[in-house]
Amino acid sequence: MPGLNRTMSCDAALCAALLAVLSAPAQAQMAAPAPAQTPPPQTPNAQTPAPQTPPAQTPPAGEDYPPPEEAQAAPDVAPIAVTTLATGSALPVDQLAQPVTVLTADDLDRIGGADITRVLAAIPGATWHRDGAAGAWTGLHLRGAASDEVLVLIDGVRMQDVAAPTGGFDFGTLTGLGIDRVDVLRGTGSVVWGGGALGGVMAITTPETKGLNASVEVGSRDTLAENIAYGLRHDRYALSLNTGYTATDDVPGRRENQAGGFHQWRFGGRGRFNVTDAFSLVAAARYADDKATGNAFPLPHELAADTARSLETEQLSGRAGGHYDKGAVTLDGGYGFATTRTVYGVGTPGGLLAANWLGKSQRADLTGAVRLAPGLAVNFGADDEWTGYSGSFDAQHRARIASVHGLIGWHDAHGTLTAGYRHDDHSAFGGHDTLSFSASARLAEGLRLRASYAEGFKAPTLYQLYSGYGNGALNAETAQSYDGGLDYSGFGGTVRAALSLYRRDSRNLIEFLRCAGSADPRCAGHTAPGDGVYANAGAARAQGGEFELTLVPSIKWRFSALYSHDNATDRTPGGAALGKDLPSRPRDSATLSTEWTSPFKGMVLGADLHLQSASWGDAANTARLAPGAIATLRASLPFGSFLDFYGRIENVLNDHAPTAAGYGAPGRGVFAGVRVRY
Repeated sequence: MPGLNRTMSCDAALCAALLAVLSAPAQAQMAAPAPAQTPPPQTPNAQTPAPQTPPAQTPPAGEDYPPPEEAQAAPDVAPIAVTTLATGSALPVDQLAQPVTVLTADDLDRIGGADITRVLAAIPGATWHRDGAAGAWTGLHLRGAASDEVLVLIDGVRMQDVAAPTGGFDFGTLTGLGIDRVDVLRGTGSVVWGGGALGGVMAITTPETKGLNASVEVGSRDTLAENIAYGLRHDRYALSLNTGYTATDDVPGRRENQAGGFHQWRFGGRGRFNVTDAFSLVAAARYADDKATGNAFPLPHELAADTARSLETEQLSGRAGGHYDKGAVTLDGGYGFATTRTVYGVGTPGGLLAANWLGKSQRADLTGAVRLAPGLAVNFGADDEWTGYSGSFDAQHRARIASVHGLIGWHDAHGTLTAGYRHDDHSAFGGHDTLSFSASARLAEGLRLRASYAEGFKAPTLYQLYSGYGNGALNAETAQSYDGGLDYSGFGGTVRAALSLYRRDSRNLIEFLRCAGSADPRCAGHTAPGDGVYANAGAARAQGGEFELTLVPSIKWRFSALYSHDNATDRTPGGAALGKDLPSRPRDSATLSTEWTSPFKGMVLGADLHLQSASWGDAANTARLAPGAIATLRASLPFGSFLDFYGRIENVLNDHAPTAAGYGAPGRGVFAGVRVRY
């Protein structure tokens, strides 16, 4: 940005000063959970106006900051999050039979930083592979699922890149800033959410801000992260705008090449107008422009023989609709769109070349719920989606998918029981039916048993159907998912624990078959060197368990632990990789986190440790990726309710264990910033 020097080299004097400030870390307001129930996210099935935020505390007269005992939120240590991800209706997570993780704004503030993998580390069952550091291509594996098998929504809009070969979402284009909430359904969710939800659903919500909320952070690798949001919020209406800029250099690319860098501009806004007490109009929009230099991203097949130089990604998305809630009826309807343009800069024998792909999707939906009796409700929905893509090597192609679904459920404090059905009609491969069942029962005070069965599907992408490597005879990928577990909450909510066991069998997986020298009949017309074709040629199984523990023994101390074991293997009959681990899926991962509020002016000190076992970087299990241990120290010093100074030392142990074969990983980094609320 003009006039702003974002260089922060860490010489000895600066490191010593920062280390003195960072006696350990986090954010003062996170020493205890939020004092109220977490609101449901805005999603295509629940465009619910955001609740009013309690007014900020006023510092005592004559003081710049409150005394330590007043620097923290009220000691309500038992908030129950409310989410729409499981059924489409807003329900407390302790009434669900499927595992859902909710990260609130306070959780995200405590995690801190622009690196989205710090947020992913707080989700049970989540691992990732990233081609380098922040800003590089990043794929999420939820319970061992492929990165394109997790449906990602931002403010209710499906963000899958329909022009990409596999149609997944690149988490390298998302930062940890400008986010108010993250809801994650860990398990198949296609009955409510449709195609693409074989491995789970992640719903990201941007904030409905009141007043000014701004932050700026600088640190190692010439990192600069800015975020500013301003909004008006009243009972009748709300309007908020946000913008941010993130930049970092020295992104490790492949070891044999030079490093690169990343920067992103983003803008967004959301609005709400309550026409009546029962009916409101809602809208949200987001634009992001990212550019990564170096080679920290995969190339499409058409560019496989070239050398990656840069990748620019533009994302534009939005949704407008209405929400009605009166008596026993809730209705949500709207129109959403998403556009993703990717421009690859590559080196060729003839010089530099820019190749682009453009993917567009539009979606109209109507969902609702009817409460038939106390605890008994029917959820229903219908949607129509149009997708299209074009590129430097392909003319425009389109597809349409129309869907209907219904789910009947009984939920109360003693147990739950649900059954759901969905039918999708795709213009390319026809119809598909999906089922789900779930149940839970209260065994004792604070102890609950739950179990679920869900089916999922994912339609072939337009690239897989119509590109030069396409196959118009492809079928949808399918999955069958089984989940069970125990949840416990006791001692007034100060102790929470959960154990989950799962298994998912995936079939008809679409893979790229290399055809040089192959006699496979599907390779007819694709036998040139380096050529190939997409085909339903794979099967996989993921099974394992997750354990979660949260302890809040006092308002000044909090501890959490997550552990996941996932055995994700290739199950393709007769395949060369039969029985081998799927690439970039460590079998074991854990995240430990603690925060303590010191007596000194409400300063919060914290530490995080993320561990993961070794994994394989290729399907043949020949490229071993070493285990890793990433430790972070955090500190936050509040001045009243309006100002926070904070800092972090990331990767204290300077562990360079990569998550993708052939790529490096960032080492130790020191970061400091300030946050203003007014």
